[in-house]
Amino acid sequence: MFGVYAPGFDIAHLVFDGLFALQHRGQESAGMAVSDGETVTVVKDMGLVTSVFDARTLLSLAGDLALGHVRYATTGPSTWQNAQPVFRSVGNAGFALAHNGNLTNTAELAESAGMLPGIVTSDSELVGELVARAFPLVDHVGGGADPDLEQALLEVLPLLEGAFAFGLVDASHLVGVRDPNGFRPLCLGRLDAQPGAPGGGWVIASETPALDIVGARFVREIEPGEMVVVDSSGPRSFWPFPAERVAQKLCIFEFVYFARPDSKLLGHEVHASRHRMGERLAAQEPADADLVIGVPDSGVPAAEGFAARSGIPFGQGLVKNRYIGRTFIAPTHEARVDAVRRKLNPLRESVEGRRLVVVDDSIVRGTTTRQIVRMLREAGAAEVHLRISSPPFAWPCFYGIATPDREDLLAACVPLEEVAGHLGADSVGYLSLAGLVASIGEPGEGFCSGCITGSYPTPLSSAHLARLGELAVSGP
Repeated sequence: MFGVYAPGFDIAHLVFDGLFALQHRGQESAGMAVSDGETVTVVKDMGLVTSVFDARTLLSLAGDLALGHVRYATTGPSTWQNAQPVFRSVGNAGFALAHNGNLTNTAELAESAGMLPGIVTSDSELVGELVARAFPLVDHVGGGADPDLEQALLEVLPLLEGAFAFGLVDASHLVGVRDPNGFRPLCLGRLDAQPGAPGGGWVIASETPALDIVGARFVREIEPGEMVVVDSSGPRSFWPFPAERVAQKLCIFEFVYFARPDSKLLGHEVHASRHRMGERLAAQEPADADLVIGVPDSGVPAAEGFAARSGIPFGQGLVKNRYIGRTFIAPTHEARVDAVRRKLNPLRESVEGRRLVVVDDSIVRGTTTRQIVRMLREAGAAEVHLRISSPPFAWPCFYGIATPDREDLLAACVPLEEVAGHLGADSVGYLSLAGLVASIGEPGEGFCSGCITGSYPTPLSSAHLARLGELAVSGP
């Protein structure tokens, strides 16, 4: 998600560049909403940012504020209808909404609002509908045209549970919101003044590299439970949630996999944290081998750390096709299998006859890992020792990672001592949760580690509880 309030700037191109920097967070669809003060225009389609927007489309999108989104489907199918931003034609010019995360009370909210199944096809659409319905109530108590979105959000936000980082635009406002637990990241940046734009501008973005690419300065992270409204007067903060609901629980998987290595979260660069994960992994789960290789891209920093700590040489053993997206966030099992074959290929001369330590960030279903081990065996590897820079992923995520039911998670179904045989490896070792938290460098901060521990920070619906099943926890 990437939003800009910057009169006098080339808004559409700024959002395009920002979304391009965030493409790793979603590869199914892309969209942009631009406001010229009177009309909010939305363009969205299936595909990557570069296929949805061309030069002609960007030239047609003129305005002073805009909001963009790339989608990774967690609630609702991967369809054009569910591409974002969501638009509702209410208020002065309508409003557009972009969402990163996943609500946990979607069904309850839809039922209480009297929405029949099928009326809204995603939790993001549901929020857009709820906010739109709140507008007449705001008008009734005397709100004017401009404050409508702000006041409607203050009505709706306390009703929501789960993970949500929202961006919104209307005729004259850019809004950024983080849920009370801060599951998903969101930051605020500043564009300096330039000729034709003496007031500079403001930016909200899911990750800090999106600020860098447009020349914006990082100001701060938006706090858990905070709503920031930007207009001609600059940013203002609101706190819509009761204080007892606010507690930092950033998704720990942001550090493991999701975020770019050059992102800063909680004041720490992700790459350095991943390097430390590898160092601690080497100390906790040593291996006798000839070469350490990383699974591109998120496994490479940890592999470098493992090599540095163990003294085993680091090398390249897998070549990544840079034109293939992230396989974990592909929407179906078949798509993930096909993508792994297209994405990775072993360097035979590097691995043939050698005992390998293969470092990856995580094992979820085991689909990708099993194929990687098979490819390395076929390329002549003498031994394959898997080292994973996170603990076993044994529980579903309900906060924005599209993981399967617990019965489909490898660590929940296969005992730890049998995982290596199941994957075709000679050994498997995981980083402990304590080692992971210490590697991040914020032991005093709160993280959501529900996918590892089965302990969730928010109430779960009966449908979510059904996905947990009755399987016993495997591994540490």
